[in-house]
Amino acid sequence: MMQGAATAATTSASGASSWSRSTRARAAAVASRHAGVAAAASSSSSFGPRGALAAAAPQLPLLRVRGGGCRLRPLSLLSDSGRNGEVAKAAAAAAAAAASVPADDGADAAARGEGAGAGGIAATVQLGAMIVAWYLLNIYFNIYNKQVLGVLPLPLPYTITAFQLAFGSVLIFLMWATKLHPAPRLSAAQLGKIAPLALGHMLGTVFTNMSLGKVAVSFTHTIKASEPLFTVLLSGLFLGEVPSLPVLGSLVPIVGGVALASFTEVSFNWTGFWSAMASNLTNQSRNVLSKKLLADDKDAMDDINLFSVITVLSFLLSCPLMLFVEGVKFTPGYLQSTGLNLQELCVRAALAGFCFHGYQKLSYLILSRVSPVTHSVANCVKRVVVIVSSVLFFSTPISPVNALGTGAALGGVFLYSRLTRTKKPKNA
Repeated sequence: MMQGAATAATTSASGASSWSRSTRARAAAVASRHAGVAAAASSSSSFGPRGALAAAAPQLPLLRVRGGGCRLRPLSLLSDSGRNGEVAKAAAAAAAAAASVPADDGADAAARGEGAGAGGIAATVQLGAMIVAWYLLNIYFNIYNKQVLGVLPLPLPYTITAFQLAFGSVLIFLMWATKLHPAPRLSAAQLGKIAPLALGHMLGTVFTNMSLGKVAVSFTHTIKASEPLFTVLLSGLFLGEVPSLPVLGSLVPIVGGVALASFTEVSFNWTGFWSAMASNLTNQSRNVLSKKLLADDKDAMDDINLFSVITVLSFLLSCPLMLFVEGVKFTPGYLQSTGLNLQELCVRAALAGFCFHGYQKLSYLILSRVSPVTHSVANCVKRVVVIVSSVLFFSTPISPVNALGTGAALGGVFLYSRLTRTKKPKNA
């Protein structure tokens, strides 16, 4: 930029012989100011777009395990260079595409005031920013969570789950205490209905962490793409809903794609596979039970408070399991004996907990602004972005057949989301 500014000033001076001396002086002053700005920008270019913040932010030392060769790179959220830059750009592009997906119900969009004009543009920009944040938080949750789970000397899914839920619970109580969202008034009957949902939420998170600790992030999310299969089975079993033939047909590429990806997955092992399947079962059981238990609740809470209460109850339920299963193993003395950097381990675990709670809260906020069809499409795109970003960040080897299976499964999920929103299932 300095060289360009100087060249421009020289060319202007040589081509304007008719100018007065005062005009030349003003031009030279402008050129010198441009050169000064260019020099300032050049001095901070090595720190990325947020040069001052990145320069001031201290980088933690590497997190290592003695003798195991396992390490974590220093935190680099503030820099858009390298792998994090590729991940952020991919997420932003996909989020922009998802934000531009129109809702199928035009009347609903009109009722929400999403018309043309300055207000409509501002609402679209705000929605796009929320989707970008939703995607980025989900991506970084998976990255930090995988790094923490991968570096631990022992698998500690219950402890990591309790830590993540505890972090979310603290944020929830801060939200209620600062009046950012009104706190709910709960009755004993409501707590009794929500407790099974919290148990399913907690177990689903535990099984997801188990899977992430054993296999690649991309493979875990490919298996989790088979959630519609469990939704159809559980809805038919507990709610008596019979899906249409097109909906059943959309399950074929999902099941076939997951099977094809599993056969060709380099990191495949049965523990990671069945843990991801168990996560699908528990998460969809929570969703189906919520319809069954809360459908006729006259004092039903809003989505934000329902999710918040589920999170707090999930944390309380996770503590006994953590202490019983892993409490003896997870001690500072033991971890120090393994050579772990406890400071960075806690920092990354806290970041994972923040991202975990943040992306789920944003999901509810986005759902309140768009139609269910638009949200399901954006959620399907999100899974694609998470898979691609994890492959880029961790340099996961992907064969053409594996990519074909993943693509088929995700395509089936997209088709399923469209069919289930346009046609209501028949009641048995």
